[in-house]
Amino acid sequence: MIGLSGGGPYALGLAHAFPERVVAAGILGGVAPTVGPDRIGGGAMRLGTLLAPLVNLAGAPIGQALSVAIGFARPIAEPAITIYGRFSPQADRELLARPEFRAMFLDDLLHGGSRRMEAPFADVVVFARDWGFRVPDVKVPVRWWHGDDDHIIPYAHGEHMVSLLPDAKLFEMPGESHLSTLHMATDIIDELLALWDQSRPPLGE
Repeated sequence: MIGLSGGGPYALGLAHAFPERVVAAGILGGVAPTVGPDRIGGGAMRLGTLLAPLVNLAGAPIGQALSVAIGFARPIAEPAITIYGRFSPQADRELLARPEFRAMFLDDLLHGGSRRMEAPFADVVVFARDWGFRVPDVKVPVRWWHGDDDHIIPYAHGEHMVSLLPDAKLFEMPGESHLSTLHMATDIIDELLALWDQSRPPLGE
């Protein structure tokens, strides 16, 4: 399982629920708990936690309205990504300048966003609650990649999570930010496949 940002808690949740099926989890700049004994403050979820009660009431209709609006936003989608890049750290700007990643984000925005923009609002509500399991109870191997210039989920959150996980390794990515870890995709998959190979019984057993 691989989870980026808000996908991190879901990947860890599956690893906890299905340890007999999940060989390893790879997390890229993952969200940490905001409540409970494993919590850590700061980052984007500091604001998300404050807004969660309002989002719980109004997130779905706002998301539905945004989904409709995005359907008409094709002409301004690419300039919007350009503007976002200008206010992002250098590493994210460089990633968004690459045609293949730019096309991926445009596709996510125009096709995924036009269907389910209420999903990110639902995530805010979920992340502001107790996860329903303790981070140290995730027993499968976890490999965590985190940019030390992440402006959304601070690098300290990655350090905190890895310190709680019983079988985890943190890969610090100097100068990288929140989105720029995507260029490590092949290295991440290779690392997790190596763990999968180690977990397989020898031939004949």
